[in-house]
Amino acid sequence: MSDTENRNVVELRKNISDLNMKLLDLLSQRAQLVIKMAAIKHRDRLDLFSPSREREMIQALLQANTGPFSNETVVDLFKHILDVSLELMRGSNGNGLEIASRFDLLPITVPVGDVEFGKKPVLIAGPCSVESEEQIDQIAKELAARGVRILRGGTFKMRTSPYSFQGLGNEGARLLGEAARRYGMASITEVNAIHQLDMCVKHVDMLQIGARSMSNYELLQAAGQTGLPILLKRGFAATLEEFELAAEYIYKTGNQRIVLCERGISTFNSETRFTLDISAIPLLKLRTRLPVTVDVSHAAGRRIIIPALARAALAAGADGLMVEVHPQPHLARSDAKQQLDIEQFDAMMVGLKPCFGG
Repeated sequence: MSDTENRNVVELRKNISDLNMKLLDLLSQRAQLVIKMAAIKHRDRLDLFSPSREREMIQALLQANTGPFSNETVVDLFKHILDVSLELMRGSNGNGLEIASRFDLLPITVPVGDVEFGKKPVLIAGPCSVESEEQIDQIAKELAARGVRILRGGTFKMRTSPYSFQGLGNEGARLLGEAARRYGMASITEVNAIHQLDMCVKHVDMLQIGARSMSNYELLQAAGQTGLPILLKRGFAATLEEFELAAEYIYKTGNQRIVLCERGISTFNSETRFTLDISAIPLLKLRTRLPVTVDVSHAAGRRIIIPALARAALAAGADGLMVEVHPQPHLARSDAKQQLDIEQFDAMMVGLKPCFGG
């Protein structure tokens, strides 16, 4: 290479380096605008992603493209910029949610007893309601022998009819906690009022906030302040953003031990109790740093399809399942049609061995 050619290469390299710096500066300016946009959209509860706006921007770029990059290359370059900008919006420090996915923060894992949500799939199982000491002891013994590490049981039941079984209340919480400890398990029960927290904190290891209470913000904050891990269920008419905002109420108390639970939403369908929103599982895992579980029993409302929904939930990336299991479902005092007996539970677990082992 001659001296003249060498000088030309050096000059071109310098120009390219200068342009690199200018491009970086322009991208940084664009990112700052994106963060400001995210703050406005979070404030006004607008969707962060607008497909029509993205198509409009891409189309304008293609119309302005005079080469030498092909249209396909232009689309690839700017699509990547748009994708990382969307991720920046979801995890921006402006008015973005603290539970949102972030480049600089790892996903949150939630230890409960000797398992940890977010590490490998966790199974929560037990009856819809604690009905007696004998009933909860029997099912705890059976489930513990099958490797279940978290025992569920309703003690304060929110029922549509005031004449339906309302649970055993404080006594139920005590019986649930004692049965779980007797067989080396952790326990979880639902709370639906602040005055129930003190009793539950004494006896159980994890609190559940049910679908009907998802928007009870005082309860969310009070539950968060207990410091116990919390399983938060999605309301059956709640958007994912509303669900995430409910989790944020708990997170902002300083309690990061939150597990999200998809449990089906209300639709026009009458063949099942609710409609399991499978798409919510990967979306929540993309949008937040929290583990996501699925209550397949409440979504189904009928035991025959529970194993299929369980497989679908795990295939979609769920971090765990909640399943209702009763010693004698036909005698259950609540939700009899959606509870499995031990034999049916065993049959379901055969199909879930790749996820849970055993």
